[in-house]
Amino acid sequence: MVGSEETRLVTLRGNSASGKSSVAAGLRERFGRGLALVGQDNLRRIVLRELDRPGGANIGLIDLTARYALDAGYHVVVEGILNADHYGAMLSRLRADHRGPTHAYYLHVPLAGTLARHATKPIADEVGEAQLRAWYRPMDLLPGGVETVIGADSSLAVTVDRIMLDSGLVDLLAREH
Repeated sequence: MVGSEETRLVTLRGNSASGKSSVAAGLRERFGRGLALVGQDNLRRIVLRELDRPGGANIGLIDLTARYALDAGYHVVVEGILNADHYGAMLSRLRADHRGPTHAYYLHVPLAGTLARHATKPIADEVGEAQLRAWYRPMDLLPGGVETVIGADSSLAVTVDRIMLDSGLVDLLAREH
């Protein structure tokens, strides 16, 4: 078992440019200290400089980092594309092992929206449209209906508010102040 009955675990998944990192940053900004961000891109691309592949070392590193932070008393947001076929088993184990409330979200943006949003990102020159189309997986949900789908029509503020409320982070924040 990992974490405590008080720790919150939130997973944010979705295609490239679906808003995962922005939502995670918004949650951190709203909650402040005590909320750890475990970003797939940071651990896979920056720390390990690894390609996304089945059985990659980053899968275990994401798991270990989230578990360590939960055991240290942090609330944790795990965010990334986290394709179901590569990361699903790890996320299921983490969810099953977490003692506290766990909330999972899939940010769904249609391909056209993904392409438009990606064009505004700094990485747009490195990753082209053909690569994005190849990566895109419509509604790549985890089995068992464990994820809440949030559509592209939900603004950043509304999405952050919803997750703060759903997860109970807003209640914990109110208790601390």
